[in-house]
Amino acid sequence: MLEHAIKDQVTQVFSNLKNNYTFLVEVADNHPNKTELLNLLNEVAACSDKVTTDIQTGANLSFKILKNDEDSHVTFRAVPTGHEFTTLLLAVLNLDGIGKNLPDEMLTQRIRNISQKVELKSYISLTCTNCPDVVQALNIMAFLNPNISHEIIDGGINKAEVEALDIQAVPSVYANGEQLHVGRSSLGELLAKLEDKTGVSFQVDKETKKEYDVIVVGGGPAGVSAAVYSARKGFSTAIVAEKVGGQVTETVSIENMISVPKTTGSELSANLMKHLNDYPIDILENRLVEKTELIDGQKHLTTSLGETLVTPALIIATGASWRKLGVPGESDYIGSGVAFCTHCDGPFYKDKKVVVVGGGNSGLEAAIDLSSIASEVTVLEFMDSLKGDQVLQDKLAQLANVKVVTNAQTLSVDGDGSKVNGLQFKHRTSDEVEKIETDGVFVQIGLQANSKVFADVVETNRMGEIEIDAHCRTKVPGVYAAGDVSVVPYKQIVIAMGEGSKAALSAFEDSIKGQLLQN
Repeated sequence: MLEHAIKDQVTQVFSNLKNNYTFLVEVADNHPNKTELLNLLNEVAACSDKVTTDIQTGANLSFKILKNDEDSHVTFRAVPTGHEFTTLLLAVLNLDGIGKNLPDEMLTQRIRNISQKVELKSYISLTCTNCPDVVQALNIMAFLNPNISHEIIDGGINKAEVEALDIQAVPSVYANGEQLHVGRSSLGELLAKLEDKTGVSFQVDKETKKEYDVIVVGGGPAGVSAAVYSARKGFSTAIVAEKVGGQVTETVSIENMISVPKTTGSELSANLMKHLNDYPIDILENRLVEKTELIDGQKHLTTSLGETLVTPALIIATGASWRKLGVPGESDYIGSGVAFCTHCDGPFYKDKKVVVVGGGNSGLEAAIDLSSIASEVTVLEFMDSLKGDQVLQDKLAQLANVKVVTNAQTLSVDGDGSKVNGLQFKHRTSDEVEKIETDGVFVQIGLQANSKVFADVVETNRMGEIEIDAHCRTKVPGVYAAGDVSVVPYKQIVIAMGEGSKAALSAFEDSIKGQLLQN
């Protein structure tokens, strides 16, 4: 079942296991997936003398992972192949205290602070690219807190249960029988929702402050580049981010990063994290900066976890977010039919039907680009006429495979649970609702810089982009901005990486000159 190369990799990652693990399987003799599950678990177990299988007869199909014969509170009602194979391996590693996805001390304390019994269930699909992050986050909660249990349920195997709950998208997470979350998420977001549901609050010692030479806010290409360059200069460095990788994680494929002919957003994000771990950088994930203050030149940051971080040198690399439609289905299918960057994801729609939402310059440029790739392009504009430059409108009018619909209000993005297959919109002049069959939806209603929390400290333009000079300096000594959050043109990965390194080098130069704390 497993290829020889994969077995070698599993053997390598399991080589440092300190504890003993058992896959405790309960499966009906006549279950159609019995052989597949047993073959998978037996082959994984054969990769380490620390892992065994124990097969018992059950009513359905499930297995638990026991650590030194004790229940880990996680149950797989699935055959974890496809995207969930990594989840299986990480479950063993995380139980052994291994894995770069393990939370820091602050998040660990919050997870262990949940005192109520919580039964989590995540309904997933093995083809879902958003599911593993959610499943792995919920597993960590169960591993760290005995009050929490987690069942991973494959909708393909447990169809009746999925139909009874009328689940339309994955991952769908339930807590004590009530829906908690649907779609892509992070450990921090899921934990916050669980805390809210259980009414549990976590108090941070407000007097505790962490001080660093440089703090980088943002975990995308610009932020990681800035953190690596800062650490290489000998600065004590922290990077604060909701998730390392940032918006890159939503990109299906990347084929324009020079020297790397082809990669994916998830692969690049993993490599960014790997690079960070090569240096003594404090990685503070699953939190946002909620407040920024200047006190005697020092920059005081308060995070969403209640921490206070202090630094003389602040590099803002929080990027920009694509403006979203805010309609049902949009968030569920990001990366599975909903896209924002034609340069990144356009080539995947060769000879397919696509919809572009937005009739401004970005929308028209996207439609023109896609017209040479897709078989059919439909442009939806909310207003009664296109808003893009006339030269773009003229070009668009010459394209036979492009259709423009104005006065169109998008109502929903539809799909089959794993990918987009349609979009519904309303004709604003008649209120008639129309459904378009499509393979992809490109949302092109503009970018918004993620600068709001810093707006009282630095200058921004009307689009929220932070004003900087050629060296990434703002007008506030010791405060820098890099990448998509700044006014630098062309929002591309390679440019963001260069800007991040430039900001770090500028901070180093200003440190040498004693210019970080000037008022």
